[in-house]
Amino acid sequence: MSLDLSAAHLEAFLEMMSAERGAAANTLNAYHRDLSDAQAFLKGRGVRAGEATSDDLRAYLTMLAEEGFKPSSQARRLSALRQFYKFLYAEGLRADDPTGILDAPRKGRALPKTLSLDDVTRLLARAEEEAKAEPDRIEPLRMHVLIEMLYATGMRVSELVTLPASVLARNGRMLMIRGKGNKERMVPLSRTAIAALDLYGTKLAAFQAAQPAGKESPWLFPAASEAGYLPRQVFARDLKSLAGRAGIRAAVISPHVLRHAFASHLLANGADLRAVQELLGHSDISTTQIYTHVLEERLHQLVQTHHPLAKQAKKRD
Repeated sequence: MSLDLSAAHLEAFLEMMSAERGAAANTLNAYHRDLSDAQAFLKGRGVRAGEATSDDLRAYLTMLAEEGFKPSSQARRLSALRQFYKFLYAEGLRADDPTGILDAPRKGRALPKTLSLDDVTRLLARAEEEAKAEPDRIEPLRMHVLIEMLYATGMRVSELVTLPASVLARNGRMLMIRGKGNKERMVPLSRTAIAALDLYGTKLAAFQAAQPAGKESPWLFPAASEAGYLPRQVFARDLKSLAGRAGIRAAVISPHVLRHAFASHLLANGADLRAVQELLGHSDISTTQIYTHVLEERLHQLVQTHHPLAKQAKKRD
């Protein structure tokens, strides 16, 4: 049977989508646009849309990928093709459905949120400023130390809040962390983190000395919680509050985002992937490799934003 994607067939399909599926006007317009675009491509190959094979449609999807269409846009167009060819098959206008064996475009792995170096610098500066402004209170100084240590080491927040008070008696610039699976790893502390930790240690010693006998806490960040140390949820809440005061959107920050920033910034400055894996405590390097994708995505966005030809692709999308 010789069948072209005539206006009548497309109109019948759209009427079915409206009447039987309740498709909205915007959805119908998108189907019309996407199917017309596919028809134009197939016509360029000398193929009638109604007679297209799976290979023809696969070539169309490949073209979309090569022209820089996002996986979500490719998936939308494939969905339109699936719906249309299923309609033709159901109506007896085709003996088969050529979209049945087509694979959906692979969606990229979700990239972790991170912060720019400027954002981290502003956050640290604000924390230090508030600690100096209230020297009689331990809470602002504790927040400053928490952020300095988190960004300096890339620790998991659970590893950070459960650090023992014995950390204050350390020698040198290395810190021993007990991570997942009770595995230990050594991480270096930055000079600013060491300075903040030393100041905090002095304040904590005075705080502990004022406690009743036998009430000294074994934790570096003691708190009146069931576990005896600062709950990570409290730290996360206070971090968002500090971020707001530093002019950073609270929605984009969390303790885990600072861990991501630590890894991303190291790799951006030439650090070895294996070294970053060790610092983060990842058992599998494939987990660490996600940060290389963050850098690749930034480069891609740079080209998409500033390259003149990218604007043409966006118009087609």
